[in-house]
Amino acid sequence: MKGYFITGTDTDVGKTYVTCALARRALVHGHKVFAFKPIETGCAAGPNGELVGADQELLVNAAGGWQQGPYRGLYRFPLPAAPLVAAEAAQTTIDLARVIQTAHAGVATHQAAVTLVEGAGGWRVPIGPDADMSTLACNLALPVLVVARAGLGTINHTLLTIETIQRDGLAVAGVVLSRRATDDLEASQSNRVQITRRWPGLVLILDAESAILDCLLP
Repeated sequence: MKGYFITGTDTDVGKTYVTCALARRALVHGHKVFAFKPIETGCAAGPNGELVGADQELLVNAAGGWQQGPYRGLYRFPLPAAPLVAAEAAQTTIDLARVIQTAHAGVATHQAAVTLVEGAGGWRVPIGPDADMSTLACNLALPVLVVARAGLGTINHTLLTIETIQRDGLAVAGVVLSRRATDDLEASQSNRVQITRRWPGLVLILDAESAILDCLLP
């Protein structure tokens, strides 16, 4: 597989926004894309009573809308909590081997040139009693793209996440600071500078102009 595992410094930092933007840019450049969020919590019931993963649907549409069945997402839980907690509340478990197998099958089915697998929450969010998001990422062996807030607090959270990923043996392909309309641009740029003082990798600020992500594409 060629692509990225997308993790966040926390929940609600913009992982889906960044992953969708990257998927759309890949399509613009003519790449086949498999955008996969295997596990989603906090899902609401759809018109037929089935749970709908809002983030999963956004990713599928951003990748061209071809994904069906398990390739749209494997696990959906109503409780807005860590996957392990949400699964226990639903009296079930998450089969990590199934997630990995489905990811590989999705790539092969579409002959995807760019694979984007989005985690739920951050790097240490538990999936099972003995597994967390890092376990999934390590099994997929994709470079990791870290999504972080652009505003206050992001320097510490971002550097700690980078250090942990690298300690776990995976490459950090880059950091994307997801800037919202309410985030001060000067402060966001200052945060980028401070992160690069401690880590020499690629740090991007994403706002309305998604073409800045093109450097991450083949």
